[in-house]
Formats: sequence, structure tokens, C-alpha cells
Amino acid sequence: MEYKRFKSKLLQDKAVKRAYDELGVEFALVETLIAKRLQKGLTQKQLAKRIGTKQPVISRLEQGNFNPSLKFLGRVAKALDSKLKVSIS
Repeated sequence: MEYKRFKSKLLQDKAVKRAYDELGVEFALVETLIAKRLQKGLTQKQLAKRIGTKQPVISRLEQGNFNPSLKFLGRVAKALDSKLKVSIS
């Protein structure tokens, strides 16, 4: 719950909220990936090993400092026993 309180406090700042909203899709993806990884009880290093990459790549992905391909995201989803769904509406 500490993260949710921290996030809520940050989003009270109008500039932070505007930036967050502009990057909403990216933040939602990152939050989902982290939640799934933690739900599975995996470290970044363990997830990286499952998909054939290194821990720093997972770290950059979770920090939002990496622009992954759909193929890479598909590998991450598979390693997390999940499915990747992409939609435009």
C-alpha cells in the first residue's frame, strides 16, 4: 500500500498529474508488468532469465526507460504465464 499512497501524493501536483496522464498507457503497462512479476514471485533477474535477457533490461522496462517491441512484450507476457493483448479504440 505504500506505493499507492506515494503515487496518490505525487499526483496531487498538477504538473506531475499532466505528465502522468500523457504517459498513461506506458504507466499502465509498467504497473501491470510489475504486478504480474510480483504476483508470480519472480525477481527481475528470474524474469530476465526466463526470456533470455539480462536483469538491467527488465529494470529499464519497469522504469519506463525502454521502448520494447511487441515481440519482446509477448515474450515477457509468456514468461509471466499471461497473454499480451493490444487494442486501439
